[in-house]
Amino acid sequence: MTIIYVDTLFLLNALVDYLLLLAAARLAGEPLRRGRFALGAALGGLYAVAIFLPGLAFLGRPLCRIASAALMMLVSYGGSRRLLRQGLLFVVLTCAFGGGVVAIGLLGGTGLTLGNGVFYSTLDLKVVLLSAAVCYGVLTLVFQRLARHSASDGELVDIKLFLGDRSLSLTALTDTGNTLTDPASGRPVVVAEGGRAGPLFPKEHCPSSADLRDPATALPRLGTGTWRGRFRLLPYRSVGVDRGLLLAVRADGLELNGKGQGPVLVALSPTPVSDGGGYQALIGPMDERGVFR
Repeated sequence: MTIIYVDTLFLLNALVDYLLLLAAARLAGEPLRRGRFALGAALGGLYAVAIFLPGLAFLGRPLCRIASAALMMLVSYGGSRRLLRQGLLFVVLTCAFGGGVVAIGLLGGTGLTLGNGVFYSTLDLKVVLLSAAVCYGVLTLVFQRLARHSASDGELVDIKLFLGDRSLSLTALTDTGNTLTDPASGRPVVVAEGGRAGPLFPKEHCPSSADLRDPATALPRLGTGTWRGRFRLLPYRSVGVDRGLLLAVRADGLELNGKGQGPVLVALSPTPVSDGGGYQALIGPMDERGVFR
């Protein structure tokens, strides 16, 4: 007879759920809201315990499992623009993790066991924690490589931005759907992760994460002195955002794969632009001469 300890059952499933929620968010390129992930994982751990309690076996039915997973994802990812994407990634990662556990069991290994739809183990908790961390690292690495865009097909390019005596090198994705243009010149706008743009600015003019989320309030404070006219507000529209504003800065120059492109307007995104961390900026398409149009 297998003895299942409630504390180990809760901690193990909460840990696995947390790592899977975190991995799905990383792959989706979303901000890592660790507090919400921890709350969602705790719900998953409580659900794993509840299934084994007397009179609650009905919670193991498919509809109850689906409802539990949906609640956990809403708690963890609710309000995200990529809720569906993160949810699908979480499901895929969970299936991959569960498949690995089953495969180990079939090979005669000992460790994590998948039973009644939840994970449990007879091993020392420290060993379980280490095993879960290794699984998380392997899954994240594999799925990042599968999702990452390739530079060999021209999708990824190296860009360098210049602002005064400062410069910043980034990897950019050539995005044909990026239709943002500079109203003054009509040229396309480079969209860069605001959190990566710090090296371009002196301390007193460096936008904070709060400034990026509320650019209208930040503009009067940032654009003072010799920086007057450097910053501006750029209106944009996207899926789920009818009317939004981005903080933008006029860079003195742009190099694209080592080729100068002249001054450019750079919009600073308050959220990551990458789906897996492989790039930090978006640019529009180039012509056959490699010129940023």
